Amino acid sequence: MTAPVTAPAPAAAGHRPSTPGPATGPGAHGGAPPGAAERAAWLENLLGDPDDPRNPHGYTPLLDADDRREIPAATEALLTDAGLTAELVPHELGGRLIRPDLLAQVLRPLFRRDVALGFGHGITSLFGASAVWAAGDTAQREATARVLLAGGRTPILHHELAHANAILRDEFTARPTPDGGFVLSGRKDVVINADRADAYVMYARTASSTGPRSHSVLLLDPERLPPGGLRRLPRALTPGMRGSRFAGLEFTDCPAGADTLVGDLGDGVPLALRTYQVNRCLIPATVVAGVDSVLRFAVRAAVTGRPAGVPPRRWHTVLAGVFADLLACDSMAVTGLRALSLLPDSSHLLAAAVKMTMPDLLREDLEELSTVLGAHGYDRGPRYGGFQKLVRDLPVAGLGHAGTAACQAVIVPQLPTLARRSWFRTDEPAGRLFLPRAPLPAFDYRALTLTGSDDVLTASLIGTAERLAPLRTTSDAWAALADLADAFVQEMRALREQCAALPDITHAALVDPRVCALADRYALVLAAAACLGVWQGQDGTGTFLSDPAWAVLALTRIGRRLGVPVPELPGNTTKAVLEEVLARYRDHRSFDLYDTRLAG
Repeated sequence: MTAPVTAPAPAAAGHRPSTPGPATGPGAHGGAPPGAAERAAWLENLLGDPDDPRNPHGYTPLLDADDRREIPAATEALLTDAGLTAELVPHELGGRLIRPDLLAQVLRPLFRRDVALGFGHGITSLFGASAVWAAGDTAQREATARVLLAGGRTPILHHELAHANAILRDEFTARPTPDGGFVLSGRKDVVINADRADAYVMYARTASSTGPRSHSVLLLDPERLPPGGLRRLPRALTPGMRGSRFAGLEFTDCPAGADTLVGDLGDGVPLALRTYQVNRCLIPATVVAGVDSVLRFAVRAAVTGRPAGVPPRRWHTVLAGVFADLLACDSMAVTGLRALSLLPDSSHLLAAAVKMTMPDLLREDLEELSTVLGAHGYDRGPRYGGFQKLVRDLPVAGLGHAGTAACQAVIVPQLPTLARRSWFRTDEPAGRLFLPRAPLPAFDYRALTLTGSDDVLTASLIGTAERLAPLRTTSDAWAALADLADAFVQEMRALREQCAALPDITHAALVDPRVCALADRYALVLAAAACLGVWQGQDGTGTFLSDPAWAVLALTRIGRRLGVPVPELPGNTTKAVLEEVLARYRDHRSFDLYDTRLAG
């Protein structure tokens, strides 16, 4: 059960959560790795001060490489030497992957500097390898681990930028042969790292009929494919992630052995649905670090030359509001990642909601920050040039429109069942779900399922609202927080009534604007629930996150997007949140939940 909410105790003056010092190294591949916080600090210090023009891994060389459409070679070599790809390999196979939320924490120093490099050198290989971690046999798992532990790459073959993550497109076919093998055909023009991959994970059509068993997953070693069966196509230039290596592949009657099949024949779609839960939370959770940097650029622009380093009053609302949004987004993403370990049978709904909701919130935040940056937003130099780069990179990185329909297809069919069986009936989850630093069971891709139908986040929302109700007299902030929690509960009641009345979901419902709007509303309620859960989990710590101010501001902004009644902001809310923004900026601390010390 979630811990009770108590009235606030006064925080000690100047108290901040402690941050770990740098580790001496990332640890051997096969040994017990040091903690994620230590590895994140180690990588942060290894990459150095991004604003230092002499730093070979700072903004100046990263932006120069992007202008030349080149990979920042020195930084990629540094990451290879640091064994960063070991973060993508399960611990039992010699790597450092214990939980997805810890992985996101470790990767944030890289994504804070360059989203494209974070994808090209980092998580896209996990997206390919995840099917092997989930369903591969011992030989396949060990072979893929060896590739990644050696700094290799395992791109995934199915993602087409033109139609997002629609894996059921006929881009690759694998015709089964009598000996259990396959004959591969098909072409892809845009695959990240296609021209320098050590293994490919292919989602290919293996049945002529449509349906959930039409596709299978194959693990391909390019060195074992016969000459002429695979042709690497020229590099494809993209408007964003310009330094990443996108290229094409063409298979022509290419034989592949029976040992390339991952799992069983026809497992492609079920495997994608299971493993994409990780991707849907991990992408927003790492990209938050990129938006963190843009907020830092905006604060810099607003305070430079100002008395006492205080921005003009006209920017107070924007800077405080975007910071509250970042904390809300981080609450949702980290909760989603932690649910994968704690609730692997029922995390799929939250994962889809994360991917549906966070891109819109983060894009809106970038638009708000652009007003603060003004002309600096067009600066291509190191002090502000990261803004335009991030705006270019995000759509290619998967925070554009891509994937929204796929996420709606997960949520929409579940709405009637949730309304009739789960909402206002499910028990609250364990409080550690919302505590970023609390221990959890180790994550196992093989444990992910789609069978659970309980909605624990709305249960947490309802429970928190009940506990807040009697505390309205504590202060104006607590009264506002209680009113906001109750407003979201009332929205859940309205959703329950409307969704319970839906007929059986058909294919047409997936494109019905009215039903999709219900899914969008539900996802925003989950964002509010995660935000409240994280705030409640900080109760009694005496840190900024235990103050209701940020939660009040974040929930107010979510409520306005959703159209629910929101109370007037207490008079000191924006001031309290802005003071934390400025304190973190001055102290070189991150704007996320972890509040970590940054290089510089």
